[in-house]
Amino acid sequence: MKSDNENIIVVKSKAFALRSIKLYKYLIEEKREYVLSKQFLRSATSIGANVREAIRGQSDADFGAKMNISLKEASETEYWLELLQESEYISDVKGEEMRAYCKELIRILTAIVKTSFEKNK
Repeated sequence: MKSDNENIIVVKSKAFALRSIKLYKYLIEEKREYVLSKQFLRSATSIGANVREAIRGQSDADFGAKMNISLKEASETEYWLELLQESEYISDVKGEEMRAYCKELIRILTAIVKTSFEKNK
């Protein structure tokens, strides 16, 4: 198995979490937005946390289940980003940048989940 530093979903989900933390800090410090930003932060950081948990899963089924939770969190995160962008708390440029990164995670996680469930049939 690859180390965490070589595993693309581990690396990308952590990088996204760090970007999300910076965006959260901006939202609370500059925009004084506390409700949507907190929901966004929780789901955005949960993606990588569940990926890490999946990597250390007890079984293939556990791995697939945790990766599926990560996928759900990524989808929720995309929703919060849409709301933040459409309510003009974040610019279209920043919103599109973060959503593109989130969509990339969704694509990777979808492939992992699909493969995992096919393997466990």
